[in-house]
Amino acid sequence: MNDNSKSQRRYIDELHKAWRDEKASALTYAAASERESDERRKSLFLRMAEEEMKHAARLEQRLRDLNASPGAYAETEAEIARRDALFKDGTAGLAQAMEAAELRAGDTYAQLVAQSPTEEDKKEFLEIAQEEQSHNLVLKKLSHPVVSPGQLLEGILSREKHMRGGGWIGQAVYGINDGLGAAFGVVSGVAGATHVNGSFVLISGFATMIASALSMGSGAYLAEKAEREVHEAEMERERKEIAEHPLEERQELSLFYQLKGFSEAEADAMAARMAESPSEMLKTIAHEELGLSEQTFPNPWRSAISATAATALGAGIPVLPYIFTTGVSALLLSFVISTLAHFGVGAAKVIITGRNWWKSGLEMMLIGLGEAAITYVIGLLVSPVIGG
Repeated sequence: MNDNSKSQRRYIDELHKAWRDEKASALTYAAASERESDERRKSLFLRMAEEEMKHAARLEQRLRDLNASPGAYAETEAEIARRDALFKDGTAGLAQAMEAAELRAGDTYAQLVAQSPTEEDKKEFLEIAQEEQSHNLVLKKLSHPVVSPGQLLEGILSREKHMRGGGWIGQAVYGINDGLGAAFGVVSGVAGATHVNGSFVLISGFATMIASALSMGSGAYLAEKAEREVHEAEMERERKEIAEHPLEERQELSLFYQLKGFSEAEADAMAARMAESPSEMLKTIAHEELGLSEQTFPNPWRSAISATAATALGAGIPVLPYIFTTGVSALLLSFVISTLAHFGVGAAKVIITGRNWWKSGLEMMLIGLGEAAITYVIGLLVSPVIGG
């Protein structure tokens, strides 16, 4: 058998596998529709069953074109048993299992696209793959259990709390924490090494403050910039899909509306209306599918400024006493205010972590004290070496 024959044989085998998978999925969705009491979900399962049958018909026709008719479809006893087992955990369990099946279908169609002998075949398999992706998104929604209004409100409030702890506020809290920890350690170490020489401590403390602030600021800028670029790339991909496959994207949007409780007719009408404005359709799909909104994209400059200022503020706390006094009094004062600042920063971290403020503050204070003690002892040990 020559290479062309082998390649065609592999292509036919892949087509046949995809055909069987589509038939099996169609039967599963049809069975789910019959067992589902919720009319909205029943309609969704029935619609997906019909679409899987259309996919199977397209694949069967391609096999016939290649003189490789698959014949009649017949389930094996093992396949029937596997399908029946999917219904043990209700809709959520079925949706999770079928979500994995849809992901495997995506891999199958990727193989078919790679092996397709014509551009027409590639285009057709890409279209089917996109429809399978829409099914996957619907199944993701269905795999989450239905929640009561009270649970829904609790979830919304918890997300709002999380939002308050993110972004530039989170950068500020962690910036103060990093700056304070780094400078407290340096100041303690240099104080131990120089026997509390105020000039050396002050210079090293300020150097640490500047270096830490610039490092944190640039790191925050680059991280937020990268995240924003990822979001923008996702939006651009979605914009391209809307331009190249408007019908599939409209169908996807309709399914999202159906999951929100609208009837199929209402959802189709809303999706059709939304499709009249591609820009609005893009915003809606990006929000529903990706959880993205251009208004909430990370602002790299705001994060950079926040992180830089916060780190400088935190790093300046241990250094501050050495501006006004020297010797042991400066060291003790730096120790006291830095310890209190560690407790305050630890307590403030509950904005982000949601932990108990007292435990968080105490933990941060003990860590700061341990860091200072270690660096001070190291400073004492190296003092003879540097002639301190």
